[in-house]
Amino acid sequence: MARWRQFWIGLLAMLACALPATAQPSPTDTASRTLVTAEIDLNAVDRALDSRIDRDARATLRERALTAQGNARDAADQLRTQLALIDARIAGLGPPVAGVVEAADIRVERRDLAQARSSLDSKVKRGQLIAVEAGQLVAEIDQTQAAEIGQRISVRAPSPLSPRFWSELFAAIPRDARRVSVFMQREWRQADAGLRGSFPWGAPLGVLVAIVLLFPVRQALRGAGQRYLIADAPGHRVRRSVNALWRVLTGTAMPTIAAFLFVQGLRWSALLSPAWNTLADTLVIASGFAGFIASLGAAFLMASQPSWRLVPLSDQAATALRPVPWAFATLTFVVFLLGAFNTAVGASGAALLATQVVEVVVHLLLIGGTLLIVGRLRTLEAADGESDAEAATSAGVGAITLTLWLVVTGAALALLAGYVGFAIVVMQFVIWATLLAISTFLLMIVIDDSATSLFQRNSRAGLTLRHGLGIGASAIDQFGVLLSAVLRLAIIVVALGLMVYPFGAGFGSFLDRVGGLARGVEIGGIAISPGTIVRFVAVLALGLFLVRQFTGWLDRRYLPSTDLDGSVRNSIRLVARYIAIALAIVWSLASLGIGMERIALLLSALSVGIGFGLQAITQNFVSGLILLAERPIKIGDLIRVGTDEGDVKKISVRSTEIELGDHSTLIVPNSELITKSVLNKTLANPLGRVQIQFSVPISSDADRVRELVLSTFADEATVLDVPAPAVLIDGIADGRILFNCMAHVASPRVSGEARSNVLLVLLRRIHEAGIELGTVPQRLELVTPPPGRRDDD
Repeated sequence: MARWRQFWIGLLAMLACALPATAQPSPTDTASRTLVTAEIDLNAVDRALDSRIDRDARATLRERALTAQGNARDAADQLRTQLALIDARIAGLGPPVAGVVEAADIRVERRDLAQARSSLDSKVKRGQLIAVEAGQLVAEIDQTQAAEIGQRISVRAPSPLSPRFWSELFAAIPRDARRVSVFMQREWRQADAGLRGSFPWGAPLGVLVAIVLLFPVRQALRGAGQRYLIADAPGHRVRRSVNALWRVLTGTAMPTIAAFLFVQGLRWSALLSPAWNTLADTLVIASGFAGFIASLGAAFLMASQPSWRLVPLSDQAATALRPVPWAFATLTFVVFLLGAFNTAVGASGAALLATQVVEVVVHLLLIGGTLLIVGRLRTLEAADGESDAEAATSAGVGAITLTLWLVVTGAALALLAGYVGFAIVVMQFVIWATLLAISTFLLMIVIDDSATSLFQRNSRAGLTLRHGLGIGASAIDQFGVLLSAVLRLAIIVVALGLMVYPFGAGFGSFLDRVGGLARGVEIGGIAISPGTIVRFVAVLALGLFLVRQFTGWLDRRYLPSTDLDGSVRNSIRLVARYIAIALAIVWSLASLGIGMERIALLLSALSVGIGFGLQAITQNFVSGLILLAERPIKIGDLIRVGTDEGDVKKISVRSTEIELGDHSTLIVPNSELITKSVLNKTLANPLGRVQIQFSVPISSDADRVRELVLSTFADEATVLDVPAPAVLIDGIADGRILFNCMAHVASPRVSGEARSNVLLVLLRRIHEAGIELGTVPQRLELVTPPPGRRDDD
């Protein structure tokens, strides 16, 4: 066994050595091949535009040109990266020195690098040129599409009121009838052939499954979604919005799947003629779109479930408007099928024109009927009385209603004048804009409810972020609101692009412009785009998160293990925090491509503004650094600034917070603490002093007074034995002995209470000893002026 094992191992090793090594293509070769392919595709698009093509082929060519443009830009970016590497190698070699002969290998390396750089530079320019040419072709396609739409709108057909319209229609009826007959006979023969064989189980099975999906399954899914939301969804707002979205999804998906299975059942049973394939595919699309319209209107109105309604509509209004979505869904379904049927049978121009006229008339009747219902509801609400908010909403609805009436009137006049294409475009735009507005409104509500409920301080995600990462509750709420705003703005941008989607290539042009904004602009060699901004914000957020973790570790783990006092710890923590924040900002700026030399240039440019406009802030910042470094004032010191005295609670780089005796906070700029006189009572010696001055009559026993004062100091618990209390006689004046008594306590903060206690006891003892206390007696003399002298003299 060992020999066989060695044999197989040796055989596999020889096979591995014999296999040719597949070299991986270099990035330059890959980008070059991409440029060649993009140029070939672009030339094919250019040649195809020389001939007459329809709208679908034009859309395909436009997409191909955009793909070529994107590939060319990507290839140019890759080549530009390789070009930067070549430039770095050339810079490493340095410029040739005059009069110095370089080594042969260096000269060869310099020549090869110059050739490689020239080749890469030409390829980069070639890629940029291909991208520009692709953009020009896309603009040409858009202009052609817009011209066709304009021509369609401006073409005038016979008016439905003119005899010509009806004569042409009646003249075309026999030919159209024969075409319809031929079309129906094809399907009849196909169905007859399919039924002659085995029983077509696929057709009835498809019909049965379609009916089950349309009714029981759709209702069951709707109810299951509501039960799940009631049981597990967080908050009433999320339940309502997600239920509306779920109702639209099920209402759109079930008819689409049912129609698809019905059509597939006919195909599996060989009952569907090939000529009917286009009509069958249109049936699937029409079913999905009609289901979307009906479900969107039902989710918007919620006529049968008012508690799940998202919009502030009354039950009366919701009930009155309930048939409107179903009417428009039915009309849309019929219009889709009629268009496909006319195309399949090859209907005459007169028949197509008559179909378009009927389509416009029915649309006008439905829109007019809806506006009448809305007007009647507004009249009833106005009669019942309404609040200020309801009045403002009613005014907006009134403006929209008036605008729609004007549009309907204009479309009707255009139809009567023979501008059927214009009337159709107007009606389609009104319907499409309404659907888009309702869809955007519902999506914005769903996004806002979901984002603000998911990122909330008391939600599951919010609690995880608060306890796991230490993020503040307010920051979580703000992030939810900002996320909602960004997503809703994106929905609005997409909705604006979709507004003109059914009427040409406007949506593609809009997306191209948005893509151009996404690629950004270049300012001073720095590319600014939404992507780079997001990267900058992400890097800055990560940096600030790391700063938070570092300062937390420094404050909770490292500094408590040292023998430093609280003030020194605070100084170290603040300095480390600001240095870490500066490093995080530099890191985030580096993600934008801004190096240290650019940052230094920016700071030097800002120095002028700092010197003039930000002088006070800079002075306070520098003063704060001095306070943290020299520490003339520390946290916990009892200081006096002017007439205010209090404890230092916080020292930052801009200001210092002092808590006064009345528990108010005095914020002092740091420059005031550096440039002016500040009394620090606890800087070198934290002891406090109690000083009492009084006088007694000269006839009093001074020794007895001294003993009373010393015993009172000794009985006070807060008075320290060391330094020992002292009772001094400052002098004798006006017949009184002036005493100056001093003692020390552990802190200046208790000197006031100690002085009060000593005075209370001393006054009682001196009074019991019969010793008089008081100020120097004052003598009042009344002087009478001599006779004959006036008082004013």
